[in-house]
Amino acid sequence: MDNYPITKSAASILLTDYGEFTIEIYVDREGREHVVLSRGQFSALEPVLVRVHSECITGEVFHSRHCDCKNQLDKALQMIGAASAGAVIYLRQEGRDIGLSNKIKAYDLQRQGLDTVVANEQLGFLPDARTYEVAAAILESLGIRTVRLMTNNPDKVEQLSALGITVAERVPLAVPPNGVDDAYLEAKRIKLGHWLETI
Repeated sequence: MDNYPITKSAASILLTDYGEFTIEIYVDREGREHVVLSRGQFSALEPVLVRVHSECITGEVFHSRHCDCKNQLDKALQMIGAASAGAVIYLRQEGRDIGLSNKIKAYDLQRQGLDTVVANEQLGFLPDARTYEVAAAILESLGIRTVRLMTNNPDKVEQLSALGITVAERVPLAVPPNGVDDAYLEAKRIKLGHWLETI
């Protein structure tokens, strides 16, 4: 891929419930700050366990039960914390990259009976507007070219592969429905093609 401009702006050590990680901040050309949590040494010859995760303030900060984002992030950190090496790339793409205000508008449309895909479309957006140039550029900066990708999203696999990242294995990251997010997960499975074996 052509080099997507990113700048590493800060780095330190972060102690978490899942172990000790290196935390790095990368700034993209739009000024958005993305986060990498990593541990261990990476080899260009070995696939690295990686989660590319998009921001979800409602789920991860406020513990919303409308989605599986927090549980997926927690599970990914737990798996990487138990592995010899790996990385979580945390992209600032709130609401599948429609922003927080529009995400809350979409939530309100879902309360009126629309599913997550139709709600985004009703607001004039794609069902999933996320792209992964920043993730691919960060992986290259880390020296990672081949990944064991923790995802249920086929589009993420396809986009990263098209950007020059070899996906040697897809590691399922499904979590059980919580009784509130059932319709959300079903829409992701049926309309977005996500691999969700637990529903």
